[in-house]
Amino acid sequence: MAATLLLALTSCDKKDGQQQAASQAPAPVAVTVTTTQKVDVAYYDEYPGTVIALDEVELRPQVSGFITGVHFKDGSRVNKGQLLYTIDSQLYSANFDQAQANLKVQEANLVKAQKDADRYHQLAEHDAVAKQLVDNADAALEVAKSQVEAARSGIQAVQTNVRYTRVVAPFTGLIGISLVKVGAAVTAGQTILNTVSTDNNLAVDFNVDQKEIFRFANMLNNQVQDSTFQLAFTSEVYPHPGKLTLIDRAVSPTTGTIKTRLVFPNSDGLLRSGMNGTVKVRNQSADAVIIPHKAITEQLGEFFVYVPNDSNIVTQRQVVLGRTMGENVIIRNGLNGGEKIVVEGIQNLREGSLIRTDN
Repeated sequence: MAATLLLALTSCDKKDGQQQAASQAPAPVAVTVTTTQKVDVAYYDEYPGTVIALDEVELRPQVSGFITGVHFKDGSRVNKGQLLYTIDSQLYSANFDQAQANLKVQEANLVKAQKDADRYHQLAEHDAVAKQLVDNADAALEVAKSQVEAARSGIQAVQTNVRYTRVVAPFTGLIGISLVKVGAAVTAGQTILNTVSTDNNLAVDFNVDQKEIFRFANMLNNQVQDSTFQLAFTSEVYPHPGKLTLIDRAVSPTTGTIKTRLVFPNSDGLLRSGMNGTVKVRNQSADAVIIPHKAITEQLGEFFVYVPNDSNIVTQRQVVLGRTMGENVIIRNGLNGGEKIVVEGIQNLREGSLIRTDN
C-alpha cells in the first residue's frame, strides 16, 4: 500500500515538472518569411561630377598700355579671330615709324658700303690701292649688311607689338564678363582681361575607385555611347547621353581614385562650365539576389539575415550588401536563390529562436 502511494506521488511530481518546463519554454516568435529569387536587374551607379570646358583660355595682353576699346557684349558668343579689345597703339606705332626710318638709313649705308667695296676692288686689280684698304672696305660692307638685318628684325618686333594692341578671340566660344573697362591700364602678361571657353561640347570629370578601372576601360575601348552615361541635376536629368572619352594617367595615391571624363553635346546651351551634378552610369547584374532592406540587421558594421531551418529554428547568416534599389538591396554574397529568410519580426529574434510563420 505504501509502495503504491509512493509511485502515485512520483508520477504526479514528474507530470507537474513537465508542465512547468513547458510553461517556461519561450513561445514561438511570429514572423513573416519569404523565399529569395535570382533576377536580372539594371541600375545606375552615381558619382559626383563637375562640368568643365574642353578649351578655356584666360585672355592677357601681350603689350602694356591703356584699354581704348571693348568690342563685344559680356557673356556673348565670339568667333575665332574676332576683335575683343584694343590697347592704345600710339607709342607702338611711333616706334614702328622710327624703326622703318632706321631701316632706310641702314639700307643707304649698305649701298654706300657696297660702292666703296666695289671701287676698292677695281683699284686693287690694278695694284692702285693697298690690300689693307680693300679688307677694310669689305669689313665695312659686312657691318652694313648686319645693320640692315638688325633694322629689319627691329621692324618685325615693333610691328608685332602694334599687332598685339588688338586682342582677338583664340577660338569660337563664350566670353565672360570683362574684367577691365575702357581707360584701364594693363600690363603685358599679367592683367587678366577675360576668359573664353568652348561650349558646343562640354566635359564632365568624375572620380571612380581604382577597383572599377577595368570596367570603365572596357567601356572606353568599346566606345559605349547610349543611355549608359547620364548627367543629373537634383531631380532633372540632362536630355542628352554622354560619351566616355578618357581615363586619367594614374590613380591618386591619397584617394585611391582615378579621374574619368565624359563629353556631352551642348547645342541647346543648357550646360555651363563649373556646374556640379551627378554622373549616372548604367550597370546591370545577371541572376542577382535581391531582398527587402528591412530583412537585414547590422552588428558592428557587419550585416546579417535570419534563415530558418526545417524545424523553424532561425540562424543568423552574414551577407555582403551590394547596390540599394529603393526598399530592396542586392546581396553580393551570402545568399542563394530559393532560400527562405525572415523579412518581418526580426526585432524579436536572436540566434536559435523558434519561429511561427504568419504567411
